Amino acid sequence: MSGTAGSISITGSDAEFALLCDDDGAGSTPFLRRFSTSPAGTVTTTDTGLDGSTPYTVAGTVTVCSGPAAEPVELTPHGTQDTIWSLAANTATVSVTVIVYTGTVTVTTGDGALTVPAGATITWSADEEPGGLLAGTLEIDGAAGASWHVLWSTRS
Repeated sequence: MSGTAGSISITGSDAEFALLCDDDGAGSTPFLRRFSTSPAGTVTTTDTGLDGSTPYTVAGTVTVCSGPAAEPVELTPHGTQDTIWSLAANTATVSVTVIVYTGTVTVTTGDGALTVPAGATITWSADEEPGGLLAGTLEIDGAAGASWHVLWSTRS
């Protein structure tokens, strides 16, 4: 193997961003801090609002932002092969994936029926909000000779 070695020169500055919070004792305000490094190695910082352009002036103590503590959630994986599956029979479902190996599978939702061909994969997932679950109509059934997997996760 042959080649050349060397360095790459950057003509402009390099910038990285950090989401920080300004705690003034009465509350915490999130803002962006941009760290810019010039080609000569000089580092400068610029504080802006979350839009990245409105100047922001720190009024209190700068901290790393933290959100409310989330409750741990246990998800349990499930799976079945070549078997009719229905969301109505699987409560507390957070996500569903259908993988079609051969033949076709019919997926019925509240919007109607969809034929999913061999080689296709389709997935549904609940909103990320706490306690989010899938709801509504979701039924999966394969044609004669079809082979498919249904994989789903439920919240414990």
